[in-house]
Amino acid sequence: MVYDVLVIGGGPAGLSAAQNVRARGRTALVISNPPEEGPLWRAEQVDNYLGLPGVTGAELMTAFRRHAEDAGAEFLEGKALSALRSGEDWYVSVGNTMVQGKAVVLAAGVVRGKKFPGEAELLGRGVSYCATCDGMLYREKRVAVLGWTPSAKKEAAFLEGVGCRVVYFDKPRDCVIQGAEKVEAVVCGGVTEAVEGVFLLRPAMAPGDLFPGLELEGGFVAVDRNMATNLPGVFAAGDCTGGPLQVSKAVGEGLVAGQKAAAFAAALK
Repeated sequence: MVYDVLVIGGGPAGLSAAQNVRARGRTALVISNPPEEGPLWRAEQVDNYLGLPGVTGAELMTAFRRHAEDAGAEFLEGKALSALRSGEDWYVSVGNTMVQGKAVVLAAGVVRGKKFPGEAELLGRGVSYCATCDGMLYREKRVAVLGWTPSAKKEAAFLEGVGCRVVYFDKPRDCVIQGAEKVEAVVCGGVTEAVEGVFLLRPAMAPGDLFPGLELEGGFVAVDRNMATNLPGVFAAGDCTGGPLQVSKAVGEGLVAGQKAAAFAAALK
């Protein structure tokens, strides 16, 4: 199926975008991790969302998601790993699945932390971002999983299930991936483990890695007043476009991005 709009991110900006796409009669697929893994879900009290003071983040997220679901948005749980444009359509890989859309709204929040030394150099030579994609290549081999979310622990369990010998690092910092032609070891927090593969399972890919050629300003996605990026058919909203990192701003930007993405998709038909 070719969707009108692919929404990457299931937070306030992404759900607002999806609801507004549906309000204009266009199809929307939201690609996201489980809602309870998002930063807003863990907020004990939100006092600055107009008209709803004192609610919890989980209550807000539940209401936002229900609104998008009731509007007819579809959902795919997982992490967007890569995106490319072919012809007039965008193709986004989510694990082993490839989805297709006329336009994209990038609303994946802020990706915190820089690449570890050795990560970029050994990508594809032992460094992977997807256990379910590449796990079978490491059967009966020792691998490290660097995970930050409960979903990462599920992927580590998958690796063990296919026969990998897994060393798990929970929310690691100060890591180095070592090797000449391929991964030979990983060092995290002063602990060195000899491994043949390293799976880096962050909550989301950095925007510039997900969309090569995407223009950034100060580490955030550069957008115009229509929330359009420099890439055709790609819009962005929410924390990934910069501060203030607030729910109200995310919802408003998601509205604009959803409307403009829907119009872009409609113009292609």
